[in-house]
Amino acid sequence: MRVEIVAVGTELLLGQIVDTNSTMISQRLADVGLDCFFQAKVGDNLERIKLVLRDALSRSDAVIVCGGLGPTQDDITREAIAGVMGVPLEMHEDIAESIKAIFSSRGRTMSQNNLLQAMVPVGASAITQVRGTAPGLIAPVGRKVIYAAPGVPYELSEMLDRAIIPDLLERQGDKASIVSRVIRCWGLSESALAERLDPLFQEIDSTKAPITLAFLASGIEGIKVRLSARADTKEAASQVISRYEAKVLEVVGDHVFGYDDTTMEAAVGELLLERSLTLAVAESVTGGLVASRIVAVPGASRWFRGGVVSYDTEVKRTLLGVVADDVITAQAVIEMAIGVRSAIKSDVGLAFSGVGGPEGVGDHAVGTVFVGVDLGDGAPFAHELKLPGDRERIRQFSTISGLDLLRRRILKG
Repeated sequence: MRVEIVAVGTELLLGQIVDTNSTMISQRLADVGLDCFFQAKVGDNLERIKLVLRDALSRSDAVIVCGGLGPTQDDITREAIAGVMGVPLEMHEDIAESIKAIFSSRGRTMSQNNLLQAMVPVGASAITQVRGTAPGLIAPVGRKVIYAAPGVPYELSEMLDRAIIPDLLERQGDKASIVSRVIRCWGLSESALAERLDPLFQEIDSTKAPITLAFLASGIEGIKVRLSARADTKEAASQVISRYEAKVLEVVGDHVFGYDDTTMEAAVGELLLERSLTLAVAESVTGGLVASRIVAVPGASRWFRGGVVSYDTEVKRTLLGVVADDVITAQAVIEMAIGVRSAIKSDVGLAFSGVGGPEGVGDHAVGTVFVGVDLGDGAPFAHELKLPGDRERIRQFSTISGLDLLRRRILKG
């Protein structure tokens, strides 16, 4: 089954917002083995939306439309779908009552235009909304189908998983189970990783193994290697995944830091918990970004004690005891790591200092960053990074690279 994605909204065409919804949908489709060969964006214009939908149906079996289901005058997706189906819209009283109840429960007065969301093309069915007010739609057009979902990512994601993807799979009639796993890597370029895994690609191709292997370069989050296997049962597909996952690990080694949605900071936290260690961070160039990412991890309070943003040199000296003349050096970050570990009374100290730009500092070029680690074992160490990009990317790359340095040090014991 071929599925096409249509994102509705003039703001997308004007560049006012980035279309992350189409990316989300395409990833979900890929995870279950559904093909998506075309994507389109269209503004809030009735005739143009109908034109795009008819074009999509001419070459695809199903179309997923996101956006344009709200209560305002420019929310015309349901009207466009009705036009393509050649039917009128009708009020669904159960949906209307549900919308009224949502406003009542929040103590808010409902504007009558919210009832536009209860209008459904004749012959279509509504997808119950559980996170907002606008229901989705399943609209058959001959032997093909149009799905409509809200443009709010939080609402779209839930509706995809609960209603749209299951309906697509049922229509496809494929009862096979598909299992996917994402292996997350850091420290290798995409080309280097591809070279290492090339023999595995050739093996899969030559043996016609029921698995696909794909790369997704994710910038400051590293590279994701996605394995997707199809089999008669979920258990059988999982076995195929496990077999090829082991092959990937053989060649990628300790560059793998996690799986699926695991972040680098979560992976570090898991290691610290396993060893009953606590962490403190001292930040200069990263300006609090490391601590911010850490505290986004649920349960981080079990292993993260706190941090010091020692942006000014004097703060480095008075709070962390740094005596190095040049504070952008290996010696300086070692002293910062020792100082923050002592000040916050943690087991591990992690420190960052460098040049984020846009101009260099003294002899230090933009992108020069030092990371210091102190595990309280009398052997603190530092590592120098040469990072590309603008100020924000340097801060981000510094954060994940420093956390990865700590991860590898902990693994060595």
